[in-house]
Amino acid sequence: MIPSFEDLKGKVCVITGGAGVIGSALAEGLGSAGIKMAILDIDEQQAAKVAETVKKNTGTEAAGFKANVLDKESLMEARGKINMQFGPIHFLINGAGGNSPKATTQLEQITDLKELDKSFFGLGMEGFEKVFALNFTGTLLPSMVFADDMLKHQKGVILNISSMNSFRPLTKIPAYSAAKASVNNFTQWLAVHLAKTGIRVNAIAPGFFLTHQNRFLLTDEKTGAPTPRGIKVISNTPMGKYGKPEDLVGAALFLLSDLSEFITGVILPIDGGYSAFGGV
Repeated sequence: MIPSFEDLKGKVCVITGGAGVIGSALAEGLGSAGIKMAILDIDEQQAAKVAETVKKNTGTEAAGFKANVLDKESLMEARGKINMQFGPIHFLINGAGGNSPKATTQLEQITDLKELDKSFFGLGMEGFEKVFALNFTGTLLPSMVFADDMLKHQKGVILNISSMNSFRPLTKIPAYSAAKASVNNFTQWLAVHLAKTGIRVNAIAPGFFLTHQNRFLLTDEKTGAPTPRGIKVISNTPMGKYGKPEDLVGAALFLLSDLSEFITGVILPIDGGYSAFGGV
């Protein structure tokens, strides 16, 4: 057998957070392999724009749908529309997620007890809970809803988007780190739970990619120059650069395709060597 992605052509993939930087890059990359893309986002207009770009650049079928990954009824409504337009769903990519300044500490470490308001102890629960829910519950609920077609056909793939800070929690972002660690655990749990149904569950763990959610931490808003944190990131990434969203496409195609049919419960780092580097 000659390895290829031919088995993906004509299949239907749902991607949540599809209007984001990573989601839109994955949608276009998968569309290039002939996969029909159902792009879900809480911003319906942006989802539609991404769908039009995917259709124009790849020639595949694509459409945008409004969905809230924290609302099961919203997801079920979207699933009904997708089934009517595209038919049964074969793949799900849980791409919705992100961080927020409200769940981010100003300090990396506590060195002065007079600045506790800038530390973990100054975080509000609302911001923490919102980030945790978006990343974890926003992975759990779509998996419940969109795996239904896969169960009926005894075949399918769920691909979660984790993060390298799920393995090594980064300073300043406790909610995001905890949520992504939970995504890893859930990926493995669900992979075992579904292993005999024909549904595989894996995750990819990006290293440092510039997105809307983390740009405020890594680059100066006014000058675009790297912040001290951004300099630290690059110096600890052996390849010496940020990843591009397109760098995730090959891994996603492989994990969706039958080339990886004996792989489930895996979290694959895509990190420019970050996880292999000890800092010296």
